[in-house]
Amino acid sequence: MKEFALIFRLNDIADFKPSPEQMQERMNWLAGIVAQNKLVDKGNTLLPTPGSAQTVKPGNVVTDGPFTEIKEFVVGFVVVRTADIDEAVALAKENPIFKIGGSIEVREVLKQA
Repeated sequence: MKEFALIFRLNDIADFKPSPEQMQERMNWLAGIVAQNKLVDKGNTLLPTPGSAQTVKPGNVVTDGPFTEIKEFVVGFVVVRTADIDEAVALAKENPIFKIGGSIEVREVLKQA
């Protein structure tokens, strides 16, 4: 089994004001992953919003971000354990974030040897 981060993105941070019904949909989606014993980390904290993070690069160069390369806002993540990336993508496809124009990046979590 491998671990994959499902990184949730929205085009506009204003979209991140879910109704109680939308929150229930998200909780139901997460409960389904828990029921399959595939949840590793539910990412309890939100990731930074613009202006709240900076990146330090070689030569003491400081830039805004990690937002310099992407236009979407990263609003959260979960880590799941699945057999392969296809199974992780299948889990991601069931998330209700798509109803509000969001997207999910699926990225393998590398383990140190």
